[in-house]
Amino acid sequence: MLKSLLPLSALLLGSAFLTFAGGVNALILPIRGEIEGFTAASLGLLGTGWAIGYVAGCLRTPALVARVGHIRAFGAMCAIAAIAVLMSLVAISPQVWVPVRAISGFCFAGAAMIVESWLNERSEAASRGRVFGIYTMVNLAATTAGQLVLTLGDARGFFFFVLAAMVYCLALLPTAISATSTPKPLTRVSLNLPALWRNSPIAVVAVFMVGVSNASFGTLAAVYGARIGLSLGNIALFASIPILAGAVAQVPVGIASDRFDRRKVLIAIAVGALVADALFLVLGLTGPAVVLTISALFGATVYAMYPVIVAHANDHARPGSFIQVSGGLLLVFGVGSIVGPASAGYAMTAFGAAALFAVTGAAHVLLILYAVVRLRTAPAVAQESKVPFQAKPLARGSTPETAALAADQAELDAGLSIEPEPDRPA
Repeated sequence: MLKSLLPLSALLLGSAFLTFAGGVNALILPIRGEIEGFTAASLGLLGTGWAIGYVAGCLRTPALVARVGHIRAFGAMCAIAAIAVLMSLVAISPQVWVPVRAISGFCFAGAAMIVESWLNERSEAASRGRVFGIYTMVNLAATTAGQLVLTLGDARGFFFFVLAAMVYCLALLPTAISATSTPKPLTRVSLNLPALWRNSPIAVVAVFMVGVSNASFGTLAAVYGARIGLSLGNIALFASIPILAGAVAQVPVGIASDRFDRRKVLIAIAVGALVADALFLVLGLTGPAVVLTISALFGATVYAMYPVIVAHANDHARPGSFIQVSGGLLLVFGVGSIVGPASAGYAMTAFGAAALFAVTGAAHVLLILYAVVRLRTAPAVAQESKVPFQAKPLARGSTPETAALAADQAELDAGLSIEPEPDRPA
């Protein structure tokens, strides 16, 4: 196993630098914006800008790489991402930060796609699953470390902006000096809503609602923490603990979803998320220990939904279309991520910090209601027709290349058609 990983070490190191810098940048902006007196509505638009850029990056990067090559494109993405972070420091204004955040989202998506394409090319069929698992763990650890590093300094200064820019620049070095061969062209996907809907209506609705919920929390959790009086260290924990809890929860959730109707599992998870929403709303929490405990419940539920949804959609997909179905759902998630932070930001401006969980709660209620309707009107997938559950990284950090890296060789060889089976929608 070690021999198979050594040729990939430069790529994994570059990805670690990339996600570390992304973690720092994602958390310092709302914290600093809150210090500067930005409204929650303007801070919510940071998440909307990121999502717009991220979706655009997933769609446009393959063409860019085809024109200039992987190494040049990756270097450009990292350099522009570093410039975007520094621009946020030079011009501290929401009118500047929102479009700059969109540029960051585009560059982050593009760089991640290129790294994943390289990993996919260099991974043997027998080890691809292990490589994907290690890649996921590296990114999770680096993202968490990037967020927790904010506990070591003062958010009022320039240190964390410069740190993020420096690490973005470091991310391009391992691949620039690596002898790893240039991979094949990147995976292309499109947002084909009619085909996705015919494949699985519940997957489309659920992944949109999860995009609304998760992006709202991911963008504005730091703002909520600051407004209820958490210290900077506890705010970093409040943003990081849910991610770790979501990663751990995917193990029992995956076992359950392989044994039972995935729609019932999804409803149960959403009910758990709704409980966390209600606790944040009703209890008026201010104690750090209680806040962090309930944030773990929130993360364990909301960050475990996406892989269940993708697995359910792939249960209905024709063999060979799994990559395109997963990529299409990721784009729907991105659309939800555009809507969610803006809605939650305006709600927090109008009704207070707790309104964040009114928005996430509304998304979870709508998900539950539609899942119950589909449960009553569409049959369950036969056990022998299910694809195995596969744990996945955060959806906002996934790209179409993530699905290709996670796919087995048979799926890659079968082609990239997205035509679903017409007789089993659910």
